[in-house]
Amino acid sequence: MKRIFFCLVSLLSLFDPLQAQNTAKGIPPVIAEKDLTAYLFVYFIGNKIEEEAVNYAVSTDGYHYYALNNNKPVIDSKKISSTGGVRDPHILRGEDGKTFYMVLTDMTSSKGWDSNRAMVLLKSTDLVNWKSSIVNIQNTFPGNENLKRVWAPQTIYDTKAGKYMIYFSMQHAGGSDKIYYAYANKDFTALESAPKLLFVPKSGNACIDGDIIEKDGEYHLFYKTETNTPGIKVAVTKDLTSGNWIENDHYLQQTEDGVEGSSVFKLNNSDEYILMYDVYTKGRYQFTKTKDLENFSVIDNDISMDFNPRHGTILPITRSELKRITDKWGMPAKLPKVNHNPVLEGYYADPEILYSNKTKKYYIYPTSDGFDGWSGYYFKTFSSDNLVDWKDEGVILDLKKDVAWANRNAWAPCIVEKKIKGKYKYFYYFTAAQKVGVAVSDNPTGPFKDSGKAIVAARPEGIKDGQEIDPDVFTDPKTGKSYLYWGNMYMGVAELNPDMVSIKKGTTKVITVDNTFREGTYVIYRNGKYYFFWSEDDTRSPNYKVRYGISNSPTGPIEIPKSNIVIQGKPEEGIYATGHNSVLQIPNKDEWYITYHRFSYPTGIKMGDAGGFHREVCIDKLEFNADGTIKQVVPTHGGVDALKK
Repeated sequence: MKRIFFCLVSLLSLFDPLQAQNTAKGIPPVIAEKDLTAYLFVYFIGNKIEEEAVNYAVSTDGYHYYALNNNKPVIDSKKISSTGGVRDPHILRGEDGKTFYMVLTDMTSSKGWDSNRAMVLLKSTDLVNWKSSIVNIQNTFPGNENLKRVWAPQTIYDTKAGKYMIYFSMQHAGGSDKIYYAYANKDFTALESAPKLLFVPKSGNACIDGDIIEKDGEYHLFYKTETNTPGIKVAVTKDLTSGNWIENDHYLQQTEDGVEGSSVFKLNNSDEYILMYDVYTKGRYQFTKTKDLENFSVIDNDISMDFNPRHGTILPITRSELKRITDKWGMPAKLPKVNHNPVLEGYYADPEILYSNKTKKYYIYPTSDGFDGWSGYYFKTFSSDNLVDWKDEGVILDLKKDVAWANRNAWAPCIVEKKIKGKYKYFYYFTAAQKVGVAVSDNPTGPFKDSGKAIVAARPEGIKDGQEIDPDVFTDPKTGKSYLYWGNMYMGVAELNPDMVSIKKGTTKVITVDNTFREGTYVIYRNGKYYFFWSEDDTRSPNYKVRYGISNSPTGPIEIPKSNIVIQGKPEEGIYATGHNSVLQIPNKDEWYITYHRFSYPTGIKMGDAGGFHREVCIDKLEFNADGTIKQVVPTHGGVDALKK
């Protein structure tokens, strides 16, 4: 059954690990949950006007939080509000995975609890820069002349309507607080229509601070009662706007102190949820944990904060998003070190790594993974100047648009930089429909133009099994000649003509390897020796690994050391299927790195065969022994440190 979690903090339909295959479409999700490795806590801190503002804190585990910007506001309330202050920030990740929405109570408490009539809407694509607008309910919609207050707005994406719903409590003179809703316009700058009633308890008593999450096809609305015994209750429905809510009469808070501002979020890569709420009478928060959204246990002893928040929400974020906000407001000294593997967010595999002498940057050219049955059809590239921070440079070759002879199975590319007649050229070899093609560009990020036909379209003579996939290109520093390698179940090689887009006639041969060879040939040169790397087993196997051999020639024969494993999985760390590598030498140094893919962590090992097309790219150090043999690489989550500029 397809599960979609509409959390108050994020659109978790995009991140459910059980849905990593995106079974409805067979394509990668916009953000995989495995890439959500941190948390952003958005809150305000008090009732003084300078405290009624948006503050940020971060965590890497969901339990220990550290304030950014010295616990000072990250947005100027005076610039975005009509009252000079804002409260109750709620943040949501949009359906596209990269747009963020925040809604706030436009209010300063010093003017009285019945003083506000408006809310603030904000939109961002980076969590740093926000565009804002004010929605004054009383001034905008007739019939609200006796409106007293508008409190605690939140946003959820309504799949049935295909729109973002903003819901909030309002009180009119002589009435109780009720929860209303309206849909935001396309630009998220206004409401499309007058608010409609979303929920009011059957008792008719007041309710505020609504907070909705969807689990297993049901919407759970957590809210605070304002009369009788104030506290947190929940109501459930299968249709957001139907008005048909089943109320649970039990209070959920695990304290006798007054509480408000409940907020639920799902722990990353887990089936557990945290319900937290503002114990405003004591100036602290209480955290509780649950799996079913019905039974909650207090986990206060597991929680720490170096600040005292009021009514906020928590958003799961990626490593790159964490970096973006900490680059802006500083990295907390006590925040645990962030892992650098995988180096690319998303599902990618078969990484080819290049240092460009033209741009003085590093590039990774991977297979776009996450498509059912390896059915991807486009290639991207990523750039970096330090091997840690990678920029998505976008699609550089789309088979459906750019290649006339094949439109499917875009796999395992490789690239070489050549200086021809004083100008750099980039020759990009790729697999398409189980054939090898080549495209050319003047820049490492493209655009690339296909040569018009496959450079390898058939098996070498005498080979009856296998596929014409996994190209590798290598230029011999001794002779300047370039060679193309390819093959699954066999290692083919041929010399390239000077044009680099055709094979020299009569040079195709098959290099003999032992029975560990499966695919993924890669060749480097070091200290007079040619090192051949290849992958053993199947990419769907947890035991997929890299082996190597050594030769005195770029075309073999290959001598295989007794212990020739380059890298293999580390099950005790949850690392599996480390294979299909490339190797980087830092220019003018005997310093080497291995780039490879593995099952996506921690979800891939649970996917069965689908783990073989939900892979991620990693980098670790590659080192040699004094006798020239390769030290076996231990794969890590930490990855490598950033290169010094």
